[in-house]
Amino acid sequence: MSPELAFLTYYGILVMLTILVQVLVAVEQVGLPALAGNREGLVLTGMALRLERATSNSLFALALVAPAVVMLHLTKQGSDMAGQALLIFLLARVAYVLLYAFGVAWFRTMAWLIGFGCTAVLYARVLGF
Repeated sequence: MSPELAFLTYYGILVMLTILVQVLVAVEQVGLPALAGNREGLVLTGMALRLERATSNSLFALALVAPAVVMLHLTKQGSDMAGQALLIFLLARVAYVLLYAFGVAWFRTMAWLIGFGCTAVLYARVLGF
């Protein structure tokens, strides 16, 4: 497996873990019956809400980074630079989720920008830049 696909796999696992932790924190906050219901009027607060937002953002990031990684793999344009960009992306996303969960605003934004920048680098590589 190429390093690019390996890092994409690791990121998928991170997203799954984020979803799991978010659900567990939400169950602790509002109870399983509320989460198992239709969720109309359900209001999460604190860490449960922040993790819900981090999960949503992580899914958007996955939807953005996955096509670039697949295109790099299919066109055999992977490189050490692409692998390093994905490693930095993965580390930035881990930091983003943790910082968001604990309510650390400015550093969370920096982690998001780093991850987004790495995604842009991957698309530039796909386009031959």
